[in-house]
Amino acid sequence: MTTFKNGLKLRDWTETKAHSSWQIFKIMAEFVQGFEDLAKIGPCISIFGSARTHPDHKYYTLTTEIARKLAEEGFGIISGGGPGIMEAANNGARQANGRSVGLNISLPFEQMPNPFIDSDKSLNFDYFFVRKVMFTKYSQGFIMMPGGWGTMDEFFEVATLIQTRKFTQTPMICVGSEYWKGLFDWMRDTMLHQEQNISEGDLEMIKVIDSPDEIVEYIREFYTHHKLQPNF
Repeated sequence: MTTFKNGLKLRDWTETKAHSSWQIFKIMAEFVQGFEDLAKIGPCISIFGSARTHPDHKYYTLTTEIARKLAEEGFGIISGGGPGIMEAANNGARQANGRSVGLNISLPFEQMPNPFIDSDKSLNFDYFFVRKVMFTKYSQGFIMMPGGWGTMDEFFEVATLIQTRKFTQTPMICVGSEYWKGLFDWMRDTMLHQEQNISEGDLEMIKVIDSPDEIVEYIREFYTHHKLQPNF
């Protein structure tokens, strides 16, 4: 067994390799189950945002209204299944008697399925990367509400997939202009103009809209010219 100068020793890599090989089957099972369950639900909109947003917060209320209006248009609503903005999204879907989907993740804190998910549309995942594939494959639009690390991860994941055309162009909307302003200013001033790491079109593919009615109209107009279909 290799020993480093500070006295630390590596684990038994033979055991680790064996465990990793069997882990593949668990990962495959999550993909297969997720594909089978979500393919049956039909066109949906994914809504992302903080698990820490309280029900009396303006963004909780706004998320509920957006989700309700989108559900009234016929879209299912997909959330991360937990509290905060995720709960607000499922709450809005429930108010409109729409399809309310929760993609739950096993975490040591802050993640329990919220009560507004349809009982037959609550999916559980152990792996974040499998869960993100489920969000992106079947969503016909992405609503980014204010959030933390997880929301930023999902924001840049979706933006990258659209930018690189790994799936067809899909509506991506950030809600809460005062929250997102600093990030968009930095992307425009530093990433675009100063360092030229992105192009002008990369920013144009992301819309910032605060009005629920304008969000619904934008998505409705988008799908008068595009097909409703899985993204890849």
